[in-house]
Amino acid sequence: MKRITFAIIALLFALTSMAQTGKGKYVGGDISLLPSYEASQTVYLDANGNKIPDLLTWLMNDCGWNCFRVRLFVNPQKMANDGKTFDPAVCQDIDYVKALGKRIKDAGGKFMLDIHYSDTYVDATHIQSPAAWKSLSVSEKAEKMYSYTKETLETLKTSGATPDLVQVGNEIMYGVCDVKVHPYEANGDNWDGFISLVSNGCKAVREVCPDAKIILHTDRPSNTEYNKFWYGKMVDAGVEFDIIGLSYYPFWHGYLTASQDKNYNLASSLDQLKSDFPDKQVQIVETAYNFQYWPTTGISYDTQKTWACSADGQHKFVKDLIAELANHDNVEGLSYWCPEEAGNGDAANWDTNEGIVITGWLNRGLWWSTNSNGHWPLTSGGVTTASLFKSFLSEEAAGINAVNDSKNNDDRIYNLAGQRVGKDYKGIIIQNGKKRIN
Repeated sequence: MKRITFAIIALLFALTSMAQTGKGKYVGGDISLLPSYEASQTVYLDANGNKIPDLLTWLMNDCGWNCFRVRLFVNPQKMANDGKTFDPAVCQDIDYVKALGKRIKDAGGKFMLDIHYSDTYVDATHIQSPAAWKSLSVSEKAEKMYSYTKETLETLKTSGATPDLVQVGNEIMYGVCDVKVHPYEANGDNWDGFISLVSNGCKAVREVCPDAKIILHTDRPSNTEYNKFWYGKMVDAGVEFDIIGLSYYPFWHGYLTASQDKNYNLASSLDQLKSDFPDKQVQIVETAYNFQYWPTTGISYDTQKTWACSADGQHKFVKDLIAELANHDNVEGLSYWCPEEAGNGDAANWDTNEGIVITGWLNRGLWWSTNSNGHWPLTSGGVTTASLFKSFLSEEAAGINAVNDSKNNDDRIYNLAGQRVGKDYKGIIIQNGKKRIN
């Protein structure tokens, strides 16, 4: 009788776990260029060649995406970091973001706002202030961070575009608004100034959007020492944030697991982040992989033997990434960068610069760049790569695939939510790819 009772309890637990799998998780992509592509008359097709009327709702309804990221510049001038090169992709001002954010919210999606605090792209090697802030002192920039963030969020709220998640800065491991730091001890760093800027941005988010989750975004996902040092600085200083946001591009950041690279890999870093910062969730807020024309310069790793530079290779990368993330219960989000990339814009006019969305193909999006009566989605084995992301929310990704794909799982045990558990755990477990009651 006891055995039967326990079996019933275990079954109820399993059904509850399956029902809750994916609850509270975020999956989607950065669609900051979608309105620009639409304005340039770009036609997106599904795998059957049918025209997609609205890519945003198609990604939600057909692919299971529930969260969309949009970047914001202070005063974009369609210029690259050098201030000279024409870059039409740098166009996301407050009006642009307001409209797209409201569209996301009206469709029932979650809206992630990525505030760059610059007039153009910022990242690890570019931490420039907006032109209008250049002459300000550090303390004045800190005040500006607060007032600008507050004004921005108030504008979005009144427009029906309240963000659900807010990035206070983009890839800020090396600084923000010309205030420099490093993820290690280095001469010339201004940690007090940097922390004051970031803290003021976070303060404004808490005041205006108290329900929004705050993300601090960095770009060294595989370096455990850097992450421990940098996020430790934030925690020790009392900076109020909720989520550790990471960029992860294999060609810059290396492989997924220790079996592929024991020194620098994403899995070990995620484990370390859970150990060092157990109260912080993690999101991969940027990732992408080339499906053609492998870059020959500016990369750190050639991962083509693991993931070919092809539609099949990109597909496999996404599957492997989702499977590995299922091993880490501190990971709650995954966002693909620029999935809407589809060439230069179908109405691009190179004589007038009108209708140009991007000046050069990146070849990392989820649609073919060439136009063949529209842009076809990338597929492998008849499955669109965009549709893979729904498995990030599912039981299938949460432990089962992850265990099966592991070459050296060492009898690791998972519950049905994909969380790694100990041998004393009671209930239905997955071990070596098989379910059983423990």
